[in-house]
Amino acid sequence: MYVTFRWFGPSDPIPLAHIRQIPGVQGVVSALYDVPVGDAWPRARLERLGADIDAAGLKLAVVESIPVHEDIKLGRPSRDRLIANYCASVRAMGELGIAVLCYNFMPVFDWLRTDLAMPLPDGSTALAYDDRALARMDLSRGTGDLPGWAAAYGAGELQALLAAYRDVDAERLWDHLAHFLERVVPVAEESGVRMAIHPDDPPWPIFGLPRIICRGPDLDRLVRLVDRPANGVTFCTGSLGALPDNDLPAMARRLGEMGRIHFAHCRNVRVTGERQFHETPHPSACGGVDLGEVLRALRDTGFSGPMRPDHGRMIWGERGRPGYGLYDRALGATYLQGLWEGLRGGGGA
Repeated sequence: MYVTFRWFGPSDPIPLAHIRQIPGVQGVVSALYDVPVGDAWPRARLERLGADIDAAGLKLAVVESIPVHEDIKLGRPSRDRLIANYCASVRAMGELGIAVLCYNFMPVFDWLRTDLAMPLPDGSTALAYDDRALARMDLSRGTGDLPGWAAAYGAGELQALLAAYRDVDAERLWDHLAHFLERVVPVAEESGVRMAIHPDDPPWPIFGLPRIICRGPDLDRLVRLVDRPANGVTFCTGSLGALPDNDLPAMARRLGEMGRIHFAHCRNVRVTGERQFHETPHPSACGGVDLGEVLRALRDTGFSGPMRPDHGRMIWGERGRPGYGLYDRALGATYLQGLWEGLRGGGGA
């Protein structure tokens, strides 16, 4: 296992020099955030991003993510052209030695919260979700401030997308995911890139849109769609942990034994009601996820890939991108390394 840290490029208020100072962090998780969704990524720009990270004493370990165009998820006639562009981006990753691609297949919205700064008793703030609050949100004006960061939609475009998805139920979305993976996974395998799908966040349908990567059986089905080693998952303890029925250590052990966990996102959540949760500090005692047992399962099944502390709280007066401040994620990185070292009997990573 090696520890990584997400960086949103030159516009990120957290400089690479500060990430370099977090003990044990070796890799950076980043992307070309300004390339239009559906376009092939220019190899030269991806190479330049990697060079900037190398110059800071780190390496570009994971691309998170190359967004999947909605036409692919909807199964529209343009999807094969867009998939070809996607494959070109994957090939560029492989040529540059970037081995892991984290992506998702969530319709319209990326990860979503209803409160980006919920006050906690200790004075920090955290990301939170409440299905009742979501039901009160008005989408007639577009996505507004909702944190679907891969794309923003105006009112008309959003309503057209929502209307198009009325004909796409969960099974049809599975078909469209299979069509995508059947074409992309062989290219990834040839390029030395491991595909790591991110679970849906939150792990249930929102705004009437299907979500299909939510539970253990969903992840099992995903890896069987294209049963090749390059087709795997990002094991996100926060996304999966928001659904109390998910037995995370058992899921990590099963997928780990299959060799299909290519990336690990580690954070903690506390479920406070039906489809209601908020994020917490990383230690197991602070939330509902037993990160010690999850990491034990990863260790026991030989996980040697990248891991990153996922969302953090805003602490110590920090202001910045919700969920992506420096301080709490740095604490999470050192906590995860301490757990891992303890599991390995003090032997380090």
